Amino acid sequence: MKKLVLAAALTAAASTAFAGSYAEPVIEAPVVVEETAASSSAAGVWVPLVLLAIVAAVVAAD
Repeated sequence: MKKLVLAAALTAAASTAFAGSYAEPVIEAPVVVEETAASSSAAGVWVPLVLLAIVAAVVAAD
């Protein structure tokens, strides 16, 4: 009877040890958030300044 209990205990311990197979871990790639280049407010200032300079040149020529 002792051998039967010992055999059952060893069988239970061995079956749980090899229950699953080895699988490589799944590693997800990190998410990279790239910031877009912010448009500078100086770019929107050049067109009105050039127009103002042209108007000033026309007024000064008269």
